[in-house]
Order: sequence, then structure tokens, then C-alpha cells
Amino acid sequence: MADKILLVDDEESILDVSRRYLERDGYHVITATDGQEAISRWEKEKPDLIVLDLMMPIKDGIEVAEEIRSVDDVPIIMLTALGQERDRLLGLTVGADDYLTKPFSPRELVLRVRNILRRTKRQHVPSLITFGELTIDESRRKVTINGAEVELTVKEFNLLYLLASHPSRVFPRSQLIEAIWGYEFDGDVNTINVHVRRLREKIEKDSAAPNWIKTVWGIGYKFEGKSS
Repeated sequence: MADKILLVDDEESILDVSRRYLERDGYHVITATDGQEAISRWEKEKPDLIVLDLMMPIKDGIEVAEEIRSVDDVPIIMLTALGQERDRLLGLTVGADDYLTKPFSPRELVLRVRNILRRTKRQHVPSLITFGELTIDESRRKVTINGAEVELTVKEFNLLYLLASHPSRVFPRSQLIEAIWGYEFDGDVNTINVHVRRLREKIEKDSAAPNWIKTVWGIGYKFEGKSS
């Protein structure tokens, strides 16, 4: 299941562009245009992260953050006006995890969202994952099928563990490249297709009709299955 992002801003243009970039990166985005609506959406949707504008009608971002922080530690990225150091410090004081100053690059927003979720969710990812006959042991970096060990390269293992630890979540190819190879990678994005093909040949009964690693056409890949 895709991570859910609550995006709160009273400027429709910022909402639209930011939503499109986040959705392109595989996130499920819900929006609100004022502080009161933000509270209602947070209570109903229980997002994994909130992007919150500081200056909004009805309730401002500080009031919203204080109310949420009193009962929930969901990560918050605060959007502040350029040069308003006092506002940025106030946002961090009430519990914001990060901030961006307007105008900002939507691509930078996506990277900050991704990095914060990666940090906050790392501790919740199990080290031992089992899907039927497939077992992935992260602590020992070992994969077995029906008890027989499968020999994987470092990157094949990292790719499999990333996908399997987030079942049903769709990962765009560019996101997998950044997660497995790092930002310094300057090769062909089709490299990911080659590694997925090799991984399927090693773990799938029929690599042409995979049971676990599914292709999401035009986007990337996801892992299907229910853990045991």
C-alpha cells in the first residue's frame, strides 16, 4: 500500500503541482486548503506524513501542528515564506520535522518526503520476511525457497528486500535506482529492468509469469503476496 501524504496549502497552484509530483513518485495524496479541513482530513485519513503550510485561513499551520502533535507523532514538513526565520524556528519548536521555504522545487519536496519516511519507517521494517515458501532474512542477508538458499548479488538482495518489505507498494524505476544505486548513479534507468529479470529467474517458478515481483506498466514494480 502506498504511503499516504496529507498536503495542506491554500494556494491551489502549489497544491496541484506538489500533488502531481508526489503521485508520480508513487504516493497517495490527499489535500486540504485550510487549517480546519487539515485537522478533519488528518483525523479521518491517518496520513503517514503531512506537508503543512504555515499561513492558512481559519487555523494556521502552527495551530494545526500543535493540535496534531499533542496526540500524534506523524512526520510534518512545514512550508514557510522566504526569509521568515522566526516562522521556521516556531514551526520546528512545535514539532515540525523539516521545513521548506516558498517558492520551492516540487522535486525537492518529493526528496524530503522520501527521506523522512525512510528514516521514520526503518525501525518498523521486519528483518525476517516470509511469503509462503520464500523467506528473506535481512540480518543474515539470506534468501531461501523451501529451505534452499538462493544466491543473490548485493544489489539483487537489496532490491528484493526493499520491494518485499513494502508489499503492494508501487515503486517507480527512478525511485528504485536512487534507493539501490544512490544519487550518484548516472547509467541507464533500464538497469533496473535487467536486475528484476535476473531476480525473477532466481526466485520465481516461472519468470515469464511472476508470482511475486509484478511489473506496473509505465511506472515500475511492486511485490505481491501476503506474509506468513
